[in-house]
Amino acid sequence: MNVLKKLMVTAALSAAMFATAAQAEAVKIALVVKSLGNGFFDAAHAGAEEAAKELGDVEIIYTGPTKATAEAQIEVINSLIAQKVDAIAISANDPDALVPALKKAMDRGITVISWDSGVAKEGRQLHLNPSATDLIGKTIIKLAADYLPEGGDVAILSASSTATNQNAWIDAAKKALPTDFPKINLVATVYGDDDSAKSTDEAKGLIKSYPDLKAIIAPTTVGVVAAAQVVTDENLVGKINVTGLALPSEFKKFIDNGASQAVALWNPIDLGYSATYLAYDLAVKKEEAKPGAKLSIGRVGEIVLDDDNSAPMADPFTFDKSNIEKFSKIY
Repeated sequence: MNVLKKLMVTAALSAAMFATAAQAEAVKIALVVKSLGNGFFDAAHAGAEEAAKELGDVEIIYTGPTKATAEAQIEVINSLIAQKVDAIAISANDPDALVPALKKAMDRGITVISWDSGVAKEGRQLHLNPSATDLIGKTIIKLAADYLPEGGDVAILSASSTATNQNAWIDAAKKALPTDFPKINLVATVYGDDDSAKSTDEAKGLIKSYPDLKAIIAPTTVGVVAAAQVVTDENLVGKINVTGLALPSEFKKFIDNGASQAVALWNPIDLGYSATYLAYDLAVKKEEAKPGAKLSIGRVGEIVLDDDNSAPMADPFTFDKSNIEKFSKIY
């Protein structure tokens, strides 16, 4: 009987240890970005790690390609499927090209959401917009128009031609021009592919092609820095205003030197944090992503999904000389 009891105790201890080990295994959430080495996405990564710490049982796998292409992201997705991660939260380089790989991930039981730059509906369970698309479109034009009381020529320097978020913002900006900003003349839209060197060349090309250019609007944190540096280097401060979406920490010097009057952005830390919360709740708590669903994004609040299973996180915030010093120390 003593032997039997010992065996039973040993079995019970083994079962308990196995259960504890199973419970201790972290939930693996992959935060996939358009490209590595981008300050915006580094800040989002910091937010994801903050959420992981709060949730307590999450391992963040921060990954992405070195070049912002769909093909490179597909390789990353396939690697994550092989690693059997629990969730993929992706900022997409192409809304459609990633769908087959992401559908494969979902077929394997992996939760898939997109954030920042979206994936077509069939390739994800929900999408988290950083802000409302129409509001961002109007904001990026207003940032230029506010400093052009007489109107004038402006151009847009975007990321890639397939970037879901930039294309949607640009479309919204164009729709707002006739009614809200009739004095603003959009002369061109060019693409720097979120690459500093190419964005620099595109900015130089705009300045050469349009001698009456009054503003360059870059709804990309890479492009806006490149354009402001070109305006600075070519002694065009005060003649061409660079604006758009920028990280305060990267852009403060261009507000200070007058190459830009103001820029806007949402908090990328909050964006990475919120995406992680959503991925966790869908993967672990089995929350259902459906139109009308209210979902928590932790300390940031909650979102309500629309008919496309999308929702905005927050309004964009404007940075100028009055406040950029403060925010440049945060992100």
